[in-house]
Amino acid sequence: VQLQASGGGLVQAGGSLILTCAASGSILSVNLMAWYRQVPGKERELVAGMTTGGVTTYADSVKGRFTISRDNAKNTVYLQMNSLKPEDTAVYYCNYITYDVADDRSYNDWGQGTQVTVSS
Repeated sequence: VQLQASGGGLVQAGGSLILTCAASGSILSVNLMAWYRQVPGKERELVAGMTTGGVTTYADSVKGRFTISRDNAKNTVYLQMNSLKPEDTAVYYCNYITYDVADDRSYNDWGQGTQVTVSS
């Protein structure tokens, strides 16, 4: 699966951005798409995830500020980021996870990353 992320940029603290990740290729009907972020010298961390069935998960640091959504027909996931803080500055990566029962194989694919910079 190929993932194309977009929407990053520079924003002032308190501002908003929306990230978009479009998946293409052999996409299974049941999957999890998520956003992770990483800053230099730190491990990549989960920001938010959403299954095709609508189950969501969020990092505590973004709860109440970020909202993940998806359009299953378009194989696209969105991350609405509000009330941005300087500590949200990172490269944001889109992730796709699924398990193919027929092939007994799991898939874990990553997009190229998009930079989000929040100035104070």
